[in-house]
Amino acid sequence: MSTDKIPYKIYLSESEMPTAWYNLRADMKNKPAPLLNPGTGQPLTAEEMRDIFCDELVRQELDETTAYYPIPQEIQSFYKMYRPSPLVRAYCLEEKLQTPAKIYYKFEGNNTSGSHKLNSAAAQAYYARQQGLKGVTTETGAGQWGTALSMACSYFGLDCKVYMVKVSYEQKPFRREVMRTYGASVTPSPSMETEVGRKILAEHPGTTGSLGCAISEAVEVAVSNPSYRYVLGSVLNQVMLHQSVIGLETKAAMDKYGIKPDIIIGCAGGGSNLGGLIAPFMGEKLRGEADYRFIAVEPASCPSFTRGRFAYDFCDTGKICPLAKMYTLGSGFIPSPNHAGGLRFHGMSPVLSQLYHDGFMEARAEEQGDVFEAAVTFARVEGILPAPESSHAIRAAIDEALKCKETGEEKTILFGLTGTGYFDLLAYQKYNDGALSDYIPSDEDLAIGFAGLPQVPKQT
Repeated sequence: MSTDKIPYKIYLSESEMPTAWYNLRADMKNKPAPLLNPGTGQPLTAEEMRDIFCDELVRQELDETTAYYPIPQEIQSFYKMYRPSPLVRAYCLEEKLQTPAKIYYKFEGNNTSGSHKLNSAAAQAYYARQQGLKGVTTETGAGQWGTALSMACSYFGLDCKVYMVKVSYEQKPFRREVMRTYGASVTPSPSMETEVGRKILAEHPGTTGSLGCAISEAVEVAVSNPSYRYVLGSVLNQVMLHQSVIGLETKAAMDKYGIKPDIIIGCAGGGSNLGGLIAPFMGEKLRGEADYRFIAVEPASCPSFTRGRFAYDFCDTGKICPLAKMYTLGSGFIPSPNHAGGLRFHGMSPVLSQLYHDGFMEARAEEQGDVFEAAVTFARVEGILPAPESSHAIRAAIDEALKCKETGEEKTILFGLTGTGYFDLLAYQKYNDGALSDYIPSDEDLAIGFAGLPQVPKQT
């Protein structure tokens, strides 16, 4: 079918929605390195993981061979409240840029949480309820994951305890109040509620917090209460699995109209959106069935891919979580408080880290002034106010489209629009007032984080 006849929005019918998640690891020749017990330095066992995660999620976390996991019917029903999400042809942006490139974006912001995070929140809450748990604990940065989880827990009848990075707790009160409206308790992190929180505050008085800090607190509360488990909105293999619904829907919609993207772009913080979007396309590349160019876009103020090290590290600042081999800035790294978005985790998904290390993916870092410039351009022509996180992908998509303008190439560009920015208006206000600054960590800043990387036995 000629792409000149592509509608502005492409929707799948309910009968065309994915009924199984795709496990990208099944097609990876070089599997992600295993999680390690920080005490023994040995691969974490399923039994050890069950103190932290739900039993079924442990199985999904460790499974490297099962290509597809059937989506339980109750989760499919939940998804139908807001899925399938639209694949949009950005005709107006193309016209604005005067580019021969064809630009598409998968829009994940058409639910109350305002982001893609609900895809995994629903799954993790469902499995917690199936196990008979009372509730779950978690962390949140910009607040999208906390909002999504509070919605899912309300739906499945679970208690929800959220530790929100302090700077976001203060900058985004409305996001916080949405969580509370759905019944979640929200605590600014680091807090005096936990042993690890008190320790962090003693060592770093006045700290504005980080995802690493909040993770430590959430895990401590979960492991000290047998009726709770910890859930995470990014990084983990299980999250990459659940988020594959994004890419599966996208590919089905593109296949329906005979569209093949040349370039696939996603913002990268911990990796949930990027991993979900690229999953089936990367699977084709790994199997030798097709070729694509993948670009991960991260903030210059938290450059895990572009300036981090591929090494085992703690996933949390308090150093109580398992060790993961990933691109990391060190678990003690805390992004500058003037960083506006939620892409503030010190590490990256082990799955994506391995793919990047093996050369299957590119990465670039963008300063937030350039990111918000792209966000405003997009908002003015496409009619959606994008989240700061999503706007990193928009920046790269615009840049690639402008390269096509220079060369005359008619490439097809796909990017993930992870959510809306209506709870991020303080950042937009600062940008509009010319007061939005950025702090790019120096090599000396990063060296401090690298110095704290743990020494682990060499793995076979």
